[in-house]
Amino acid sequence: MVKQYLYLMRHGETFFNQMSKIQGWCDSPLTKKGVEQACIAGHYFEREQINLDAAYSSTSERACDTLEKVTDMPYKRVKGLKEWNFGRFEGEHEYLNPELPYRDFFVQFDGEGEDEVQKRISDCLLKIMQGEDGKNVLAVSHGATCGRFAANWAHKSNVFKNAPVANCCVFVYEFENNEFTLLEIVNHDFSTIDG
Repeated sequence: MVKQYLYLMRHGETFFNQMSKIQGWCDSPLTKKGVEQACIAGHYFEREQINLDAAYSSTSERACDTLEKVTDMPYKRVKGLKEWNFGRFEGEHEYLNPELPYRDFFVQFDGEGEDEVQKRISDCLLKIMQGEDGKNVLAVSHGATCGRFAANWAHKSNVFKNAPVANCCVFVYEFENNEFTLLEIVNHDFSTIDG
């Protein structure tokens, strides 16, 4: 069996990111900077000579638009890759967020709990990888879901500790025997982008 790799990527900067708005299941478009970030992330795959065999995206527009700047290959939109549902906090200012960890704070406001998000993203990515024969799989998702997935597999690697989850960062996982091992988190150099 071929050893597989999952490249789990966060989307590029959005207008709500720029405005410090809580953005989970609600959506806002990529900024000009976000589009440029996605293009730079696409160069990472070219530079490292990573030939993608399959691609998946959250159903959110910001994730799909990011993926389409990274690669022109066909891809599947998957609801399981969506961001944490923050309930009635969606679209509100980030200063209303509680301190981390969120745990079940958003459940009382019709959102998701931490364990629910972690199970959803973990089940989704396991199903994706089990259904793929190709070596390299790209999945574009969101900051909190990328973090919860890394936390789910933290016992296999200590790479995630204190690592930033910047826009368009790539979590590189090895997938073998139905287990994920985080090999590295790639944060790109965006110093050439204005703003």
